[in-house]
Amino acid sequence: MSDNSIRITKRNGDLAPFEEEKLRRALIRSGAKPGDLEEAIQAVHGVLYDGIDTHKIFQTAYKSLKKRSHHSAGRYRLKKAMMELGPSGYPFEKFVGKLLESQGYQATVNVIIQGACVSHEVDVVALKDKVQTMIECKYHTDISIKSDVKVALYIHSRFQDVSKAWAAASNDPEMKYQGMIVTNTRFSVDATQYGECVGLKLVSWDYPRSGSLKDWIDRSGYHPITSLGSLTKPEKIKLLEKGLVLCRDVSTKRDLLEEVGISKNKIPRIIAEAHALSGTL
Repeated sequence: MSDNSIRITKRNGDLAPFEEEKLRRALIRSGAKPGDLEEAIQAVHGVLYDGIDTHKIFQTAYKSLKKRSHHSAGRYRLKKAMMELGPSGYPFEKFVGKLLESQGYQATVNVIIQGACVSHEVDVVALKDKVQTMIECKYHTDISIKSDVKVALYIHSRFQDVSKAWAAASNDPEMKYQGMIVTNTRFSVDATQYGECVGLKLVSWDYPRSGSLKDWIDRSGYHPITSLGSLTKPEKIKLLEKGLVLCRDVSTKRDLLEEVGISKNKIPRIIAEAHALSGTL
């Protein structure tokens, strides 16, 4: 059977033709060098069969990259790493706050705000250039889950209550207010249409085309610790619970690595991988 006739099984169970070019683009986006890229593609071709699931393809390419470049491997698995920022949504909220700070915002995570009618627990409040933004973060562990129009309606109604109170309390007539939803998965078509209609900014993994969550990460160079292949899943969860979210902060948290039970012999390898992924070498 030729590769052209091979079908892959997507996460939702649908079958689709295997497209080498799509795999190649994903590897290029990860920063893989030409030799590493071709080796990963050949590794995938070596395991192809009709009906192969996308997870098997991902794992094969990732293992190939990891042998040659921690940086490329970490970037390639970034989407999966975002799914591991759990089990609670707080690490994702903190990560979003850090991404906003990299863009010049003053960001505060988990804020209680008294609106015009009721009080609200807001995930992130960010301020930049006389624009104060209320951000709600919708974190999902399943990539197939979308934030639909009901979510957008609910967040927009909360923003209207909060922005009304902000405007009444402000002494600066030039101050403007913005509502925003950030998700690690995607929005439904109705949700994006509603957001565009009412001026509610929506940011998902790949939306909008310029300024998506993936763009934010690429521009900042900030990567979550869940991108690190040298950490086990339990170790990642323990570190997230302790508030360590970014790879770039790992080297200054050696004591914390020991505190969660990571052996002293393993720590230099973790720090080296974090340096390579965050570009702080």
